[in-house]
Amino acid sequence: MTDYAVTFDDVLAAHDRIAGHIHRTPVLTSRTLDAISGRSLYFKCENMQRVGAFKFRGATNAVLSLDDAAASRGVCTHSSGNHAQALALAARQRGIPAWIVMPTTAPAVKRRAVEGYGATVVPCEPTLIARETTCAQVIADTGAAMVHPYDNAAVIAGQGTCAKELIEEVGPLDVVVAPVGGGGLMSGSCITTRALLPEATLIGAEPSGADDAARSLEAGVCIPQESPDTICDGLLTSLGTLNWPILRDHLERIITVDDAQVVDAMRLIWERMKIIIEPSCATVLAVVLDEAFKSVPGDRVGLILTGGNVDLAALPFD
Repeated sequence: MTDYAVTFDDVLAAHDRIAGHIHRTPVLTSRTLDAISGRSLYFKCENMQRVGAFKFRGATNAVLSLDDAAASRGVCTHSSGNHAQALALAARQRGIPAWIVMPTTAPAVKRRAVEGYGATVVPCEPTLIARETTCAQVIADTGAAMVHPYDNAAVIAGQGTCAKELIEEVGPLDVVVAPVGGGGLMSGSCITTRALLPEATLIGAEPSGADDAARSLEAGVCIPQESPDTICDGLLTSLGTLNWPILRDHLERIITVDDAQVVDAMRLIWERMKIIIEPSCATVLAVVLDEAFKSVPGDRVGLILTGGNVDLAALPFD
């Protein structure tokens, strides 16, 4: 048995720690989408979470896990948006400073939200090297604690609480589907689902223009992301070192979808469920509607809708 960075006990502890700070988001259904997919679909709506994304769970757990001495020096991270907002708000709630390194290409709506939560935004070029070197400089200057967006045990444990709530609310599921970017949510979902529903099938959803996780799973080794090109701005990163072994051992498969499928799925959810989601989390419905999903057995499917922080001035459809 592989020793992972996170256990289900860590997820349980995280849920107790953050329960008074997060929203227990609703699980919605749609008869129309059930009919289109031929399955019974249960949507865990983390687009209705505080800051508009599941990221608040992991960020809050990480901030609350710091001892007083570490917390007093503040926190730092690099993020294109949702984790940035999440850490900024989590830090404000604890009354500590936060420095958020954001690429210059980050959506303006997300940058404004980070600033609105009181964090200091430090701009950088839109490369991983620029993110990491800028973060390192901020930490050297301030003594802040690094809270990585996904390659962090406390963050993974916090993200695992999302699947826990989903399963507690709807009962046994045959399949659980979540997007894969850096792997924080998916690895946390794997830990939780394997503990509560050991026979369930775990499926990752990934855009074909940023398919490093799918290629990694197929090859059996972690392959870094290179030159991603997709509308799914939240899924552009490479897998984390703590996340990869969990995905490798527990995911049945990762199904990739192109941006046109993502836009179609996003429109379906907006039109049929009357809720706002961003492209990255539309991947889960796009995967369920993809031809490749027909071979996945089971009727009851849980889908995690990860966020709703879309720029309304730049929608991908008319």
